[in-house]
Amino acid sequence: MEQLIILLIVGAVAGWLATQLMKNRSMSLVWTTILGVAGAYIGNIALDAIGIHTSKLLGQIVSATFGAIVLLFIASKIR
Repeated sequence: MEQLIILLIVGAVAGWLATQLMKNRSMSLVWTTILGVAGAYIGNIALDAIGIHTSKLLGQIVSATFGAIVLLFIASKIR
């Protein structure tokens, strides 16, 4: 249960950071959190593939933000 709460907090922070960096401020808190959680998954896969492993909270937020930015970039190209 504790890991789920941490995942949601990291997702919310990472999603918010990604929307601020990509200047996409029209998302609700729920979608921002979903973006961050999905970004965490993508960021972990991408960074693990190049040999960067994150285990601390700050590293998880950076990884999730990276993944969320990738997702926002892909979504902007699809629209």
